Amino acid sequence: MSEAGPPPAPITEPEPLNSDVVAQGQRQFAALLGEFRRTAVLVPTDEDDAPLVGDFGGIRWIYASSNESALARFAIARGEGGQEWPYQRLLGARLLDATVPAVSAVGVPCGVALDVGTEGEGALFPPVLGIVPEAAAAVDADAAADAGAEGIRG
Repeated sequence: MSEAGPPPAPITEPEPLNSDVVAQGQRQFAALLGEFRRTAVLVPTDEDDAPLVGDFGGIRWIYASSNESALARFAIARGEGGQEWPYQRLLGARLLDATVPAVSAVGVPCGVALDVGTEGEGALFPPVLGIVPEAAAAVDADAAADAGAEGIRG
């Protein structure tokens, strides 16, 4: 017969988020987003000259790299480092405001994955309002519309 272990620890409420830490994180992300929008990035393309994308978690991600070294690391991570990779150079704002909506037109929310394969330096720009246009099938557009409707009704 095995002995019973100690009783499980009681479930406690998680500590509330520190509003100063949250505000600092929001400011840092806003600065990163602004820098991304002002910077030209490299977008690898497929044989049809369409942006190279990957689907993960119900979201279609357009791959982008901040420079040729990051693009090469991504190609190597995909096992395609020995071949030439065509790419387009696009301003981050154009990628978010024009390319994302075009890719989203198939009905799948779309965001941008920057520097995939670069340890600790990548960033995700998900399909949410404030990052991509509302027309880009933003995953929170319905929630925002519902909140606006609640405000009108309330």
